Amino acid sequence: MADVKKVATRQSYGEALKELGAVHDNLVVLDADLANATKTDIFKKAFPERHFDCGIAEANMMDVAAGMSTLGLVPFVSTFAMFASGRAFEMVRNTIGYPHLNVKIGATHGGISVGEDGASHQCCEDFALMRSIPGMTIMSPSDDVEARAMVKAAYEMNGPVYLRFCRLATPVIHEEGFDFKVGKGEVLSEGTDVAIIANGILVPEALEAAKVLAEQGISARVINMGTVKPLDEEIVLKAARECGKIVTVEEHSIIGGLGEAVCSCVAEHCPVPVKRIGVNDEFGHSGPAVELLKQFGLCADNIVAQTKALLGK
Repeated sequence: MADVKKVATRQSYGEALKELGAVHDNLVVLDADLANATKTDIFKKAFPERHFDCGIAEANMMDVAAGMSTLGLVPFVSTFAMFASGRAFEMVRNTIGYPHLNVKIGATHGGISVGEDGASHQCCEDFALMRSIPGMTIMSPSDDVEARAMVKAAYEMNGPVYLRFCRLATPVIHEEGFDFKVGKGEVLSEGTDVAIIANGILVPEALEAAKVLAEQGISARVINMGTVKPLDEEIVLKAARECGKIVTVEEHSIIGGLGEAVCSCVAEHCPVPVKRIGVNDEFGHSGPAVELLKQFGLCADNIVAQTKALLGK
């Protein structure tokens, strides 16, 4: 994929905020002393009067955003995933989730690919935490195009939204004008032997794995599940019925994330074997992002190996 355009979805987040800000005067952005890293500085340069730096006080920032939303503003709260979902969880739950306020949480630097920042910043628990909050919509884009579409979709819908973006630049797989719909999965390649359901930056890896499997006579259906909650149960169950086996792939703990959401769905309606690929019950550690992804099995090679093992090949 060396010749493929690569963009970090956190960059996409900043660009999308700027585009939306030019159209919607009620959009405001809050950050916690990380505007350069979260890329909300792009919005800040264009609309400085609508960008608020709340300092290193993430819990307070959530409360400020909640208050703003009651005045008709649409706040996008921005910080690292570890701080947005972990440090500020109580405020997200009680101040935003419980009254179902119209606050959007832009969480950057999610997953193992934070790299050298190490375990303290490699948030692989955020889907699990946010899934536990009633009414919270959770999205994780696969590339630049989908990320920008998700930000716009989040603005247009009413209620709390958690958007998870990546630090690492990753391949762009969608064409401009991609029609993203909240709560809908996307079939990227057809197949009948197994379904590979992925999200975030591992979608390109799933596609690469499907190509390798095809060369070995295995037909893999690749599904991009950009919305973790609500899960597109229709597309999951269709894959379960038509393929018979499912592999889930996510840059998140196998506990509480996309894999468990898929398992819950098929267990209740169409039980089939499911192999979850993600971060096992362990913390990450410091290292170059690409090498860490391979070390933790979040790569095409391991997807191929685990899929073949599930199929008994």
